[in-house]
Amino acid sequence: MTVGTSGLATDPQSVLAGNVERLAVSALIVAVVLAARYLTRRLKRRDDELSSTRRLLLSTSVAAVTAAGAIALIGVWNRSGALLEAVRSAAIADQLSNVVLAVVLLAIAYAVTDFLGGVIREVAAESASISEHQQEVILRLTQLSVYTAALLVVVGLFTDNVGGLLVGAGFLGIVVGMAARQTLGAVLAGFVLMFSRPFEVGDWVAVGDHEGTVTEISIMSTRLRSFDGEVITLPNDDVRAGSIVDRSRRNRLRIEIEVGVDYDTDIDRASEIVENAVAGVEDVAEMPEPNAVTKRFADSAVVLGLRYWIRNP
Repeated sequence: MTVGTSGLATDPQSVLAGNVERLAVSALIVAVVLAARYLTRRLKRRDDELSSTRRLLLSTSVAAVTAAGAIALIGVWNRSGALLEAVRSAAIADQLSNVVLAVVLLAIAYAVTDFLGGVIREVAAESASISEHQQEVILRLTQLSVYTAALLVVVGLFTDNVGGLLVGAGFLGIVVGMAARQTLGAVLAGFVLMFSRPFEVGDWVAVGDHEGTVTEISIMSTRLRSFDGEVITLPNDDVRAGSIVDRSRRNRLRIEIEVGVDYDTDIDRASEIVENAVAGVEDVAEMPEPNAVTKRFADSAVVLGLRYWIRNP
């Protein structure tokens, strides 16, 4: 047994046992907070028809549980006094109410963004004109706007010179913009592509020298899968600057392939055979009917051009 500076007897085993107990309680608190966040997220994903009010209540509950967990951890480790002393030493004891208000504002911003996210998803689900990527862009812009407004209010609680901070942020934005103008150009082009909608995911497109099926449209780039199975990633500013051919826009497309037949073959009979062969394919349109015409005379064969239309290219 040893005697501490406070004059109280301290047993190392008791101290160790107390620390182990605190660690166990702390782990339990963290597990409860993480479980609450996980269950809330899972409930939202499983039940897409949750009303906006319920989503707001769930988000508020998660924020409250997280805050309660933080307070409980401070209490378990008896750090409330140290926290208050740190606040006093930082000369913000007189602004403690502002600190609390700032935390409340950020929690409200989190709840509001989740609530608005539910509203946006409901509207997008009911509207066929809003694609999944447009929904994602609107959601991110909404979150950015809400959090920016909340941060400006929080900054305004601790300083009266908000205008000076905004001017400094503006100059910083100019410097960053000059240094990353190509990246910003790709991002802006991504917004333009998502809202102008020259093509959709799943469309068969030709962009410059590249051709394939669109698999993903992100803020930075567009991905195509070629007919050889290759994945082609194109920066959005290159996509926007080049020519775009959407072969799926009209839900049908005319294809022409060349077929060579011997000179001794009956051309009319050969044309009839290839027309009937392609007409039996599932995705080939019945009207206009497949048509085979003589295109040219090659060295060892007569080349027929077989023209037909396909549905939903």
